[in-house]
Order: sequence, then C-alpha cells, then structure tokens
Amino acid sequence: MNELDAAGIRAPELRAAYTECRRINAHHGRTFFLATRLLPARARPAAHALYGFARMADELVDNPVPGSDPAASLDRVGAMVDVVFDGGTPDDAVLVALADTVRRYDLSRDLFAAFLKSMRMDLSPVEFATFAELGEYMYGSAAVIGLQMLPVFGTIGPLADAEPGAIALGEAFQLTNFLRDVGEDLDRGRLYLPVSELAAFGVSRSMLERRAPDPRIRAALAYFVARTRAVYRRAEAGVSLLRPESRPCVRTALTLYQGILDEIVALDYDILTRRAVVPKSRRLVVALPPLAAVWARETFGGSRRLRS
Repeated sequence: MNELDAAGIRAPELRAAYTECRRINAHHGRTFFLATRLLPARARPAAHALYGFARMADELVDNPVPGSDPAASLDRVGAMVDVVFDGGTPDDAVLVALADTVRRYDLSRDLFAAFLKSMRMDLSPVEFATFAELGEYMYGSAAVIGLQMLPVFGTIGPLADAEPGAIALGEAFQLTNFLRDVGEDLDRGRLYLPVSELAAFGVSRSMLERRAPDPRIRAALAYFVARTRAVYRRAEAGVSLLRPESRPCVRTALTLYQGILDEIVALDYDILTRRAVVPKSRRLVVALPPLAAVWARETFGGSRRLRS
C-alpha cells in the first residue's frame, strides 16, 4: 500500500510535502531511510517529515549556501516552527509536512526548541570539556530526535516508560556520528569528544588536528567506542517497550549503526583521514530479511493470509 494512502494523507499539497521529505530522507539518510522502510506504512511519512526537518536545519549549519548567514537562516527556521505551533502552516514543503506530523502525533514544542538551540551551538567553534557539558548539546541534537520519533513508533505502555530508551537511541546514534566524523568535524572547527576524556589518554586537540597515527589516539578512540556500545545496550533495552510492528525498524537501525563502530575497530581506529562506512552488502544482509517480512505482510495481508 502507498505510504501516503496508508497514513490517510489525501490533500495534494500535503502529499507533495511528504514526498519531498521522503526524497530528502532517501538521498541523505542512507541508514535511517533503510530502517524506516521497516515501519508500518502509515508511520513512514511522519518519519520522513521529522528527518527532513532535522536535515534541513543541519544543512543550514554544516553546508550553508555561499554568502548566506547560517544564524539568520536558523532564525527563519525557528520562526517557521513558531508558526507551526501557533496553528499555522509555513510556506515551505518540509515545514508543511512537519506541521501535519506535529498535529497528528501531538509533538511537544520544547523538543524543537531544544533541537534548534543545539544547532545554534554549532555556529561557533565547538569544544566540550566533559561528558556533562556534551550532554546538554546532545539532548537537543540527539535525544529529542528519539523523543520525537517515540509517538511515531508507538509504545505498549505509557510513553514516559519508553522515553529513557528513546533518549539512549538518539544519543547512541549521535555518539557514533561523532566518532565516524571526527576528522570532518575538526575541519569545521568542532570537536565533540570531551577534551578531559581525551587528556586522560594524553591526547590533545592539536594532536588530533595533526592527523598523525599515535597509539594514544588509538587508545582514546577505543575507549569512546566502548562507552558508546554501553549506550547502545541501554537503547536496546527499550525496544521491547515499543509496539511490536515498530521493533524491526529500531533493531535494524541499532544493528546498522553499531556496524559503524565495528568498521572503526576494523580500521584500527585510523579514522582521522578517512570515514568508516558499513558496506552496502552488510546493510542488505541485515535489512533484507525484515524487509521481506514487511513486504509479505503488506502484499499478502500477513501470515494468516499466507497460510490460507
């Protein structure tokens, strides 16, 4: 069944807006888009809309149009979000879809305010002394994404019971991105790995910026990988609190993102000048079985019909 039909999205303008968000997700969110294919069809448009919004804001900061003012661009996005929560619909395809998703799932304004606050922090050179300092940034840049997605996933009990797992989910993915992109982030004047934790291994920011292999850097990165795996374990513990039909999506995303950590280890932590990428063959091995199950359910109406 078409995702938009399954979600009851009929208006042409709204269908076009969600289609644009889906295009953005398919183009930029390689792993996330693959995982969203495992959601029930009715839930996929909302996932695309939330990704599309986050990606739009992220691009304004990371890849601004030459001559543009990223701070002013974020302010305009913030103003459009205000329009959404004041009951209006902005003149922007991504925000049109976001407005509909916000209303369908009763998403909190505070989650979007926290997200934009963290995006603004990226406009200046970034460095965090401790994990406690990093935690404020990650709440807005990562934890709120998990909390936004939680009503889309659905839960088997009170939403609040599943929130710690959703927060851990966002943080695990974000920490993985920090490790995968450490070299690229340094090029942008950003260092997300807390300097006090690096210093415990004798590693400084200037040492990282030199990009020279060093056993101290390898030991520090190994520590960060191990710490991130512990966050994944917290996220995995929350999967059982989600609605059963959403669990394959989250489990697949967890497996694929943890695969990035595996690739970092396979590169012997030599990631300052290259990017750890999960091979397409591995992504398909992980995703194809649940994708086949979703296809069968949506095509044949589930296992009961298959047995008849």
